[in-house]
Amino acid sequence: MLMGIPHFLCIPFPVQGHVNPLMQFSQLLAKHGCKVTFVHTEFNHKRAKTSGADNLEHSQVGLVTLPDGLDAEDDRSDVTKVLLSIKSNMPALLPKLIEDVNALDVDKKITCIIVTFTMSWALEVGHRLGIKGALLCPASATSLASVACIPKLIDDGIIDSQGLPTKKQEIQLSPNMPTMNTQNFPWRGFNKIFFDHLVQELQTSELGEWWLCNTTYDLEPGAFSISPKFLSIGPLMESESNKSSFWEEDTTCLEWLDQQQPQSVIYVSFGSLAVLDPNQFGELALALDLLDKPFIWVVRPSNDNKENANAYPHDFHGSKGKIIGWAPQKKILNHPALACFISHCGWNSTLEGICAGVPFLCWPCATDQYLDTSYICDVWKIGLGLDKDENGIILREEIRKKANQLLVDEDIKARSLKLKDMIINNILEGGQSSKNLNFFMDWAKAE
Repeated sequence: MLMGIPHFLCIPFPVQGHVNPLMQFSQLLAKHGCKVTFVHTEFNHKRAKTSGADNLEHSQVGLVTLPDGLDAEDDRSDVTKVLLSIKSNMPALLPKLIEDVNALDVDKKITCIIVTFTMSWALEVGHRLGIKGALLCPASATSLASVACIPKLIDDGIIDSQGLPTKKQEIQLSPNMPTMNTQNFPWRGFNKIFFDHLVQELQTSELGEWWLCNTTYDLEPGAFSISPKFLSIGPLMESESNKSSFWEEDTTCLEWLDQQQPQSVIYVSFGSLAVLDPNQFGELALALDLLDKPFIWVVRPSNDNKENANAYPHDFHGSKGKIIGWAPQKKILNHPALACFISHCGWNSTLEGICAGVPFLCWPCATDQYLDTSYICDVWKIGLGLDKDENGIILREEIRKKANQLLVDEDIKARSLKLKDMIINNILEGGQSSKNLNFFMDWAKAE
């Protein structure tokens, strides 16, 4: 039996890479007439306000907040600390929040809780209250498939109980998936606490009836054979502007882009968490000088608002480019002046680059970015990787060489544009992701 309008309570882990896709999904559900309440931490809500991002007056998404349990001066770039604090503080507060939200509109009570990975405790709370649940994975379906396979990977002796590969080898998670290097599992670099949390998270996430993937079926088809719970609803590209950014976007770069030649500008951004060490930062700066091409380089304010630790080399000119603190990334990637994207290859950036048909120069820094890089370079073949020297540094000459190679590779450009069309077709009326979204909303309506 179908009920009235579903009411979704959306609870992301409070980092930009989780908040962003869940906010995009919230806006999409609201656009389709659903009622949506979005849960920010109090700290992030203040941050988004300051950056002018919570401009949701014209949006149908309601905002509520919960404390993350940390003090104002605590370092929130320590993700393990944030995680543990949330898990020990928020679960007790959620039932009251649900009660308060329901009291505001008795006829439209919360019918479904959607969380991102690491917040599955909220599915348990919902389960006890008789509320349906779903998980939205902020990483690729392949990353989610890898996590879903952890018990089997341990049983087969491919990884140990701490998630570390027993040896370097190429494996297939299922016969119809590309081979992957065991060094590229998405939990690469996790400490024991985080890996154990991931395993526990996997079990709790079973309470979510659907694991929503911000991807398309044809982008990574094999991953969907891993579990019948996987449902592709991407790419989530609901709004041009970012209504959930923690930093103020510098839009002056768009006017600057308008002055540049078509396909001439190199865009450099490492997302919201990655930090380059000082030597590496210097090599990148000097590489941009060597390339002698117009560039936009995002050098983000640090997450705790301390002065930026990055010092530019004294012989860096940067005269051809524009260095900004935080970027309106989608608008930049879709600008006709753009030539290529030097990226950390986090999943949100990867999707935004694909949707813009832009070739990648891949510079993964952590976790699932290595897996995304292997898909960009080896599976979809829409970008090139960068090699490190014996000290683990990517030298300026290597950056210059690969960037110049990428800029003249017509095959990569053609594949990038083809992939763009394929992925965008999914969210048009009648596309696979569009059908899946309708299916999901009907499921949420059913008694």
